[in-house]
Formats: sequence, structure tokens, C-alpha cells
Amino acid sequence: MTFLRLGIAALCGALLAGTAPVAVTASDRARGALVSDTLIAEYDAGQVGAYLTGSGLDPVRARYAVDAHRIVYRTVDPHGRPTTASALVAVPRRPDRTLPQVTWLHGTTAYRGSVASVRDGSDRAAVLLFASAGFLTTAPDYLGLGTGPGFHPYAHAASTVTAAIDALRAARPVAARAGHHPDPRVHVTGHSQGGHATMALGRALQQGADPRLRPGGLAPIAAPLRPSTLIADAVDGRIANGVAYLAYWTVAWNRIHGLYRTPAEAFRDPSVEALFDGDHRNEDIFPRLPATVAELFTPAYLARVRHPDGVVRAALAEADRYCDWRPRVPVRLYASTGDRDVPISNSADCLRRLGERGADATLVDLGTTVDHGMAPELALPRILTGFLEP
Repeated sequence: MTFLRLGIAALCGALLAGTAPVAVTASDRARGALVSDTLIAEYDAGQVGAYLTGSGLDPVRARYAVDAHRIVYRTVDPHGRPTTASALVAVPRRPDRTLPQVTWLHGTTAYRGSVASVRDGSDRAAVLLFASAGFLTTAPDYLGLGTGPGFHPYAHAASTVTAAIDALRAARPVAARAGHHPDPRVHVTGHSQGGHATMALGRALQQGADPRLRPGGLAPIAAPLRPSTLIADAVDGRIANGVAYLAYWTVAWNRIHGLYRTPAEAFRDPSVEALFDGDHRNEDIFPRLPATVAELFTPAYLARVRHPDGVVRAALAEADRYCDWRPRVPVRLYASTGDRDVPISNSADCLRRLGERGADATLVDLGTTVDHGMAPELALPRILTGFLEP
């Protein structure tokens, strides 16, 4: 759940940002239909290796050149209404007709321009790590981020799942134009918010959300897998960046569930709501937020957050359940004792619940000196190794 992460890698490919998108003439308005496909960068294997090294990732498995595409595709919003979203699709240049698949699900991001399809950074590095090892890799920007319209429904797993599945559908014609067919098994991994979404997407794929897809391995990193507990911890000041998480969550869920009629009902400073419109960066948001939750919320709204009821209570209960099933594929949870944003207890609790249902699940503790933002750097090479195993 690292909040508003900045990209850390310099661009090492030949950028093609001005390349015109491939025209899509089909009038199909179904979910997952491709609206546009723009080649934004080409990387040879050496350039991928340099990119990964600059991002702190081990480049030892950077074997293939990669073509990176920004796609726009049709999907639905949290209320089921038609909309569009964007994603990064990375296609390895390998001779195989059938390509294995990975989906990368990013962590907390409030600024629409910080996602992998738009800018360089740690999320694009994660995508290139898997693609250069031979995987067709899809990284949805989620709703309201990247080039998608509207607001981002932060921490709303159901709409993250529909956006991710529709991105996988839209990636098929991109792969086909390069002469490839995607393997139906989808290995899923993600960090923080994306780690929670990893378990949600895995469950949806196993339940048959798309008949042409099924889950491969699942590997959530530093995931808030019991959101109701994390919110309670944030209210009591027991996690880092709790004020920012709660502010973003409140604004996003108000747009879905109607938590308040005016910002002044929830926030002591009503202008906080406008900070989460998708157009504000880190430096715009953090200086405007107070130091404590008591300074953020009005007393009446703070009492409601401490004791949620009605639709919010039901929504949190659903968000808490994404470890309450039995995956038919291995689940490798990665977390760290040194994480002050999302305590490792979230992953330990998920491990327990998965184990009670007979799942093949393990938890890797990345260490006492590893904070929330450092976790992907250490986890991703191990996850790649696991996904490459037969």
C-alpha cells in the first residue's frame, strides 16, 4: 500500500511515445474489446537489463527483447456502466507461438500519470522483469488512472478485478499481431493494493470469470489482506501513512457508497476531497494533510470510521474475505517484519485462513530492515523464479 510511489528508473529503451496508435476498426463494444494500441517503447535484452539494474532488480533472467504497448480497452465501472481503461502490455520477442502470462497489479497510486503505461518507474520495471523472461505481461492501470476517464475507485477489489480481466482480454489481439497466443494460465502478482487484488483476481479466475483464463501461481507482496483491521490500525495511529490511506479511502468509497453528503461532513478541511481527483501528485497532497486522523476527520465521521455499519460494514466484510477460499494453485505470500504500512500480520492471517482450507500456501518474511516500499525489489526475482518453475 505504499502511497503515491515515485518511479525510480531512468528510461533505457528507445521511446516511441509519438508513435501513432494502431487503428482498431471493430465496432465490438463488449468488455475487453481493444479501443487502441500504441507502441510506446522497444527494448533489446541489454536495455531491459540496464532498466532492471537501475530499478534495483536482478537482471539475470533478462533474456528477450520486449515491445511495450499502451492499450485502451472497454470495461465497466463499479456500478457496471460501460467505460474504458488503459494498461501496459509487454510482449517478449521470442519464437514460441504460445506465451505464458503474468499480470502485475500495482500498489496505491493517487496520481493518474504515475502508472506503468504512462511513465517510467518501478511498476514498468516489474513488467519488464517478467516480459524479458518470456512472459506476455499485462499491467492494468485500473479505473480512473492512466488514460482512463473518471475517478479511481481506490481499494475497491471488485472493479479492480473487472479491469484486470478485461485488460487480459484486450491483450489477446496485441499478442496475436506479434504472432503469439496467450497461455490460458495467468500468473498473478502485485504489491500492496495490488497484493489484495491478486487474491481477488485469482479467486475470480478460478471461479470462471473468463472461460479462456484460469489462475497460475499467486504471489501477493505486502498485501492488506484484512482491510478492516488495517483501517482500525490507521485510525489508532498504529501504521505509517495512515492519514493518507484513510483520506484516499474515504473519498474513493464515498463515490461508490455515499459515505457523506458534503466533504465538510467527513473532513475538518473540506478541500481534502479535491486532492484525490487523479491530477494531484505527492507534493500536492502530503503538505495538505494533517499529522493525525483526529485532525483529518470531523468527530462524527471519525466515530463512524471506528464503528462502521450498513453498506460500509458489508463492503469491508467482503474485502476481508479474499483469503477465505482454496486456490488450486500455489500461493506464495511475501511480506516483511519491517513493514510499518502494512504489518506482516496481514499476510500471516491470510496464510492461516488459506491453510485451514487446505491450500498450498507459504509466507516469506523479507526481513526486519525491509520497509513497505522495498518489498517488491526483494520479492519479485523470487516470484519470477517460482513462476518459471514447471
